[in-house]
Amino acid sequence: MLAILQARMSSTRLPGKVLRPLVGVPMVLRQIERLKRARLLSQIVIATSTEPGDDAILQVCEAHNIAVYRGDLNDVLDRFHGALSAFGEPEHFLRLTADCPLADPDLVDQCISEHLKSGADYTHNTVGWTYPKGLDVEVCKTTALFAAWREATEPYEREHVTPFIYRRPERFRVHSVRRDPPWPYRWTVDTTEDFAFVEAVYQALYPEKADFTTADVLAWQARHPEAVLPNLDWRPA
Repeated sequence: MLAILQARMSSTRLPGKVLRPLVGVPMVLRQIERLKRARLLSQIVIATSTEPGDDAILQVCEAHNIAVYRGDLNDVLDRFHGALSAFGEPEHFLRLTADCPLADPDLVDQCISEHLKSGADYTHNTVGWTYPKGLDVEVCKTTALFAAWREATEPYEREHVTPFIYRRPERFRVHSVRRDPPWPYRWTVDTTEDFAFVEAVYQALYPEKADFTTADVLAWQARHPEAVLPNLDWRPA
């Protein structure tokens, strides 16, 4: 399955975060390194913007033979439509964001498998945030995305790609992947504090085990409770 990883340099809270070094390598490359261990992914494409500030992302990708598609900065839905069109309009695709360097390849495979088995138009694991924020996975039928691209008019639905789909369960079949008990942690990177957390994880785990797992991160957190960042979006059911 094709994975489209959206990335930009102009993040308002932490500009340039996707290229911040983690153990000496840009963060986005660390995320891709983890995603490549997912058995059900066939290709990873970076979807960035045509803004000059994102030339740096293109240069890093070209240096590491990573496919890139460039489109509108703010209309990310249009950017995804363009990327899917440019890469053969696969029947299904995976949507990810480039601020999740602790991505779990096994969870990616699980979400893809459940999506295909359920026959859903859209599958995600963010309902109730029972997984750490930063392990987000969205799997979608390309026909559903193209419908959203044609019909969505709200700026929020254009910027965030999939709301047009999951806001319309009467039209699109939506499947959610959850875990119990939940892991209500914050593992994404939006702020300096977030980056400090993932940097500490990488410095502790990567040198001895480059393919460290979610279980390894959880075990590290248990040893360092002072470092844990709660996911404030999680609420008990």
